[in-house]
Parts: sequence; C-alpha cells; structure tokens
Amino acid sequence: MTLRVHFWGTRGSIPSPGRETVRYGGNTPCLELRTPEGKLIVLDAGTGIRELGRSLMDRAHGAPIRGDIFLTHAHWDHIQGLPFFAPIFQPGNQFTIWGSKALETRIDRVVRDQMSSVVFPITFEQLAATIEFRELCDGHSTPGDYDVNVMQVQHPGGALAFRFASRDATPPSASAGGNGHGRGLVYISDNELGPAAPYAFPAEWRRDLVQFVRGSRVLVHNAMFTTEEYVHHRGWGHSTYEAAVALALEAEVATLVLFHHKPDRTDDEVDRWTDACRAIAARHGGPLQIVAAAEGLTLTV
Repeated sequence: MTLRVHFWGTRGSIPSPGRETVRYGGNTPCLELRTPEGKLIVLDAGTGIRELGRSLMDRAHGAPIRGDIFLTHAHWDHIQGLPFFAPIFQPGNQFTIWGSKALETRIDRVVRDQMSSVVFPITFEQLAATIEFRELCDGHSTPGDYDVNVMQVQHPGGALAFRFASRDATPPSASAGGNGHGRGLVYISDNELGPAAPYAFPAEWRRDLVQFVRGSRVLVHNAMFTTEEYVHHRGWGHSTYEAAVALALEAEVATLVLFHHKPDRTDDEVDRWTDACRAIAARHGGPLQIVAAAEGLTLTV
C-alpha cells in the first residue's frame, strides 16, 4: 500500500507569482498527502493551502472534511495561508494542527495571533470548524492509519523534519548498497546543511539525520541557494543544491525533490539547477532520481 503526495506550494519565504515562476509555482509551502485509506495529511500551511482548500471543498460535495495539518515551524511562509483555508470556515469539518513542542511560543498561540483583529478581520474564535492543537517531540508517533517520525533540524527558531509511512508499508529490504527504497516520504522544508551553520546541535546530528532519511522512497528537501549565494546567507536556515544532493546520496534515497525555491529563482534557472543536480548524481553512478518541486506535481510513495 502506498502514500500519494501532491504539491500545492513550492516557493520559499514569500509568494512569488509572475510569468517567470508559472511552471514551478509561486505559492509558499503546502503539500497534500493521502494514506492508502484516504486519510488527509497536510504538510505546512503556506499560501498553497488556499488552492488545496478550494479543491477539498469541491471534492467533498458537502461531506465533512477531516485531516491532520503538520507544521514544520511557525515562520510566516509556512502558516500564512491558514486564514484563507476555506474548510476551517465550514461547520462539521475537523482538523488537528501538529507543531513542535520546542518552539519558543506554542503553535496554537502563533496561529491565533496571526488571526487577531489587529491583523485580520476574522478571529480564530469565529472559525466554524473544530480545530485541535497537538505538540510533537523528536521520535515516533501514530496519529492514525499511518506512522510519523519527527526530528529537529537546523533552522532559526527551530524546525521539524517529518518521515511518513503507511502503517502496513513494507520496511526497506537489504539490496544493493544495503538499503531498499520501500518505505516512506521524508519532508524537510527548511534545514541548513552547511558545515559552518551556527546551531547548537550535537556533533552526531548529521549522522542522525542521515539515518532518519535513510532508504526513503522520496526525500523533499530545502534547496534554496547556490553555493555562491549561501556565502552571503549563512545562518538563514537554508541549504544549497549540492548539499541536498549529497544528503540524498549518502542516505540512499530513491528520489530527491528540490524544494523551497528561492523567491526570485526563475523557472529557467530551476531547470538549469535541476540539471546540474542530476549531473552530480550521475557522476556518483547511483540510481538517485532528482526532480524540482512544482505546483501540481503528484508522486506515489
């Protein structure tokens, strides 16, 4: 049994609509994940969640909509779409919003504050749907008919990496290189892999991250900067294309999805950097497949 993931928002930091971003999309992060039983899982709530909400309403034909919303962290580009997510205004709908317990401010406080009357005309208390907040720590959880593993990653203010698998998924089997590609989607929207990144993580963090990712069928990872750009953005919490490819190769994943595109990165530039990443993988001679995240892209995991 498999998971299915659909990309509704792929851009980082700020929405970037326009002629030069139309193919890969200008909405900020949001993915729709479906379990084999049809359970709805939403990954991040950037502006892409607006179109997801409209699609869910159309597909529901008036039936209740229920799902889990997992937020990697509380920066604007990952929560700014929630006030425009149509299903939260409809009675009978139910959502659980999951966030990191390690945030300086509780995730429910952050979500409520961005809908205070000072900055938004409709307050959180006026929403008609039932919304519950839950906190996540590092480790394993089983919210429903799927498993999710959680790990802290390197980003200012803190952020989470998620690994999802259907409950009855076949574990990775021993194969060439010692690792099969039979289990899981790993989603790491914001993470700084640079060796000089200024974070107080233990020395074994990188080793633990590789183990967390290892053998996944799909890795969605931040690939915001070129090596030259990163020199001027160290500490901003984002990775280079080369670093994302290196992680995917080391962890022996099947498919790497380049994600969280820089706001002013044009479609043609994304094409060129995707080709460059594929060339790196080809030089290593492994089976790694690489694609760039695009609105409308659907993958089976």
